[in-house]
Amino acid sequence: MSLNAYQRARTLVETPRATEQRLIREVTAALMEARDLGYSGGRLMEALHWNREMWDAFASACGAPGNELPDTLRASIISIALWVNRHASEVMKGREAIDPLIEVNRSLLEGLGEGRMAA
Repeated sequence: MSLNAYQRARTLVETPRATEQRLIREVTAALMEARDLGYSGGRLMEALHWNREMWDAFASACGAPGNELPDTLRASIISIALWVNRHASEVMKGREAIDPLIEVNRSLLEGLGEGRMAA
């Protein structure tokens, strides 16, 4: 089966939560790879940008009309997304470590029922 056919089939059977979990796992794995392989420059920026995009999408969804999550949870997700943006900027400048971003993503996966990723 071609990659495109596989991806289409997966989207037909994958629940929204499973899609979110997969995305978070993939983004977190990219951050871990950047950390473990000592990426800098463009390679580091790619992983950080992807993480920012993911959190920006979560924040946007929380602010969208009709979102049925409790207000406190929506506010928490938006707050975390803002923190992720600030922290990623500090990582890019070499002032902070990438590990807190990885831990936040892991915590999100645990909250979605995913369990822990390997360190």
